[in-house]
Amino acid sequence: MPGLREGPEEQPEPPGELGYGALLRVEGFPRLVISVLLGRIAGQMLAVGLVLFVLSRYGSPPLAGAATFVLIFPGLVLSPVAGALLDRYGRARLIAVDYAVVAGTLFLIATLSASHRLPPALLLGICGAASLTGPLSAAGARSMFPTVVPGHLWERANALDNSGHVLAAVIGAPLAGLLVGFVGPEWALGATASLFALAGLAILGVGDPGLRQRERAVLEEAWSGLVYVLRNRTLAGLALTFFAYGVGWGCLVIAVPVLLLERLHQGPAVVGYVWGAVGAAGFVSTLIVGRIRTLGRERRLMAASILAVAAAMAALPLATSVALVAAALVLVALVETPFDIAFLTLRQRRTDPARFGRVFAISMSLNVAGAPVGSAIAGPLISWSLSGALWVAVAFTAAAAIVPLLVIPAKDEH
Repeated sequence: MPGLREGPEEQPEPPGELGYGALLRVEGFPRLVISVLLGRIAGQMLAVGLVLFVLSRYGSPPLAGAATFVLIFPGLVLSPVAGALLDRYGRARLIAVDYAVVAGTLFLIATLSASHRLPPALLLGICGAASLTGPLSAAGARSMFPTVVPGHLWERANALDNSGHVLAAVIGAPLAGLLVGFVGPEWALGATASLFALAGLAILGVGDPGLRQRERAVLEEAWSGLVYVLRNRTLAGLALTFFAYGVGWGCLVIAVPVLLLERLHQGPAVVGYVWGAVGAAGFVSTLIVGRIRTLGRERRLMAASILAVAAAMAALPLATSVALVAAALVLVALVETPFDIAFLTLRQRRTDPARFGRVFAISMSLNVAGAPVGSAIAGPLISWSLSGALWVAVAFTAAAAIVPLLVIPAKDEH
């Protein structure tokens, strides 16, 4: 396809220009990383803080799963439109819009809860409203990386991008747990909202060199993006892989806090510490794996990595101490990184740059659709059996390992 970036061979560079230092000299990249990092720290705080908020104030794992589901899923439905808007109007300003919306809704939840005027139905409604703009920041940030960064630095950029995600977990998850434990869940949500607001301000100064497409109406462009993703065997295969994988992680998001709080009788801070340890392990692993060239080996790397993740997860239902839970999840983070890097790089290599906004919004939404589904089913499963919910997570993760080899073509077909 004309304009498609095939890989690093198209842009040969001397070895001295392939390091992380070269990334920091790319115009706009450092500020983009700072903004995205702030947003992801806030996102990690929200992921942990919302579950702890619901468990603390309502004592209901099913409601925690439902709140997590509606915080993500409605926005996924609108992802084709979000992607068309990103390609048409630019990513930076729309990322800022989403951060502002999330900040406002979290302040609202915290205020209503503090005044005892937040019934479960209203909580779910506000979470659903907050999700509608979610694809703007999620896809907008990821699709800015390959437009700002030259193709020969994509592996490094993806590694730094992924390490920023896990670094956010190192900071955000423990911070959320500490705030919930020491000052209360409402203050934790308020602090999260403040970080989202700062992230929105930071990205406003980042230039967006991506292509603009305004030939057709927004809905036409959204539809064309959806058709492009579904007809692209690579993107469809990645979506199927990540859906099954995401169901497993979605179960863990609810099951791990319940495991620590109820079975092992720990406090909210411990939940944050454990997720923070996971992030720290992933950060180190990402910087190492980011040095590995993935070209031509993406499918095998993904399959092997997912199988290793499933094996590590299998220790969770048997864990009898916090140390064992933390060790299992840290191992998950260490062996997951090759999957993350190979996944991101393959998606970039096989996507038309002119469609980055639409494709990334739709692809990412299809990819993460499994997580809210996993969270939604985890609540009722936990009410029946906590160990059963954890084994379901293991089963879905193991099943995801075969999808890359069966569905994703070995070579680009476009």
